[in-house]
Amino acid sequence: MILAWVISLLLLCASLVVHLERLTALRIIELKTIEVAQQNFIAAEKSVVDCQNNLTALSALTENSCFIQPISKNIWLITSKQKPAIQVHVALDEKSGFVTRLNWRQAFE
Repeated sequence: MILAWVISLLLLCASLVVHLERLTALRIIELKTIEVAQQNFIAAEKSVVDCQNNLTALSALTENSCFIQPISKNIWLITSKQKPAIQVHVALDEKSGFVTRLNWRQAFE
């Protein structure tokens, strides 16, 4: 009887160790995924800011990393090409060349 109880206790401890290993592995994957997502989000934001700052001189850009669409007379929609896609509405003052960000959002497919 005691032997059965000890064996069941050992099996329970082994099961606990297996679950803890799986939980640790999932936590490591979760942290790596968050880190990669943050890096991609920061890169997408930098490309949008670059396009936003060079909106008046689009021909000067060596590599355009954004989709730029006119919405109305002085309002433009800038979307990053890389994932996650960030969309920004900006207003361009033609006289001063000053670009004002109206809003932004993350575009989901």
